[in-house]
Amino acid sequence: MTPAEFYQRDRRLQPPALTPDYKTSVARSPRLSLISLENTASEITGPTFGHGDIDPIDNDLIKNHARTGDPIGERIIVHGRVLDENARPVPNTLVEIWQANAGGRYRHKKDSYLAPIDPNFGGCGRTLTDGTGYYFFRTVKPGAYPWRNWINNWRPAHIHVSVFGTAFCQRLITQLYFEGDPLIAQCPIVHTIPDPDAIQQLIARLDMNASVPLDCLAYKFDIVLRGRRSTLFENRLEGN
Repeated sequence: MTPAEFYQRDRRLQPPALTPDYKTSVARSPRLSLISLENTASEITGPTFGHGDIDPIDNDLIKNHARTGDPIGERIIVHGRVLDENARPVPNTLVEIWQANAGGRYRHKKDSYLAPIDPNFGGCGRTLTDGTGYYFFRTVKPGAYPWRNWINNWRPAHIHVSVFGTAFCQRLITQLYFEGDPLIAQCPIVHTIPDPDAIQQLIARLDMNASVPLDCLAYKFDIVLRGRRSTLFENRLEGN
C-alpha cells in the first residue's frame, strides 16, 4: 500500500520568504507565487537510520569534541519528544543540532567574531529518538553574537535543529531559543514569524525536574512534524 500523503503546511505559522527587515531574505526569496503540488513517492518516503549510523557520544557535545578537558560554558541538557500533528510519537528519527560555543562563536572558517574558538567544543551533535519519540542532548549554552543585518543586531542564544522524520517532506529545520532571553524580542529573524503563539513554540522552557543537581540545568523542547493524512484501505480509514 502506498504511504499516505502529508498535511499541507499551515502558511499562517511560517515566515514569509520576503521579509525586508531580515536583509538577506531580499536576495534569496522567490519573486513568483509558490505552486502547490501533490506529494510524490520520493517525498512521502525517506531515509531510515539505525544506531550503527551514530556514535554513542554523538549526543554529548561536552565530550564528543573534547581534547584536553571539558568545554567552557554553562552546562545544560536539551531534551523533549518528536511528535507529529496527530500527537503521535515519531520513533527512530534522526535529530541533529549545531550551535555556537559559550562565547557566541561557531567552529567555522567564515565566522570572524571576536570571541575565541573553544578547542574542546565542536558545536554539533546527533541522536535517534527512542520508541516514544524522546531525544536528549548534553551541551553548553550558546552565547549571543552580533550579525551584519542592521548596525547593532544581535542573535539571541539559539541552537539549530534538524529532524528528518519518516519522509523527506516531513523534514524540519528550525531553531530553538531559551526562556527568558531578552534578545528574542529584538531579533529580526524572530520577527519574521507572523504568529506570536508560533514564536512561543520555538522557546525551550526551563525544566528543573530534568536538571542534574550541582551539574547542569535542563530545557525542554518538543518538536512537532507534519502529520500524515488518513488513507482509505478496504473501505475504512487507516493511519490515524
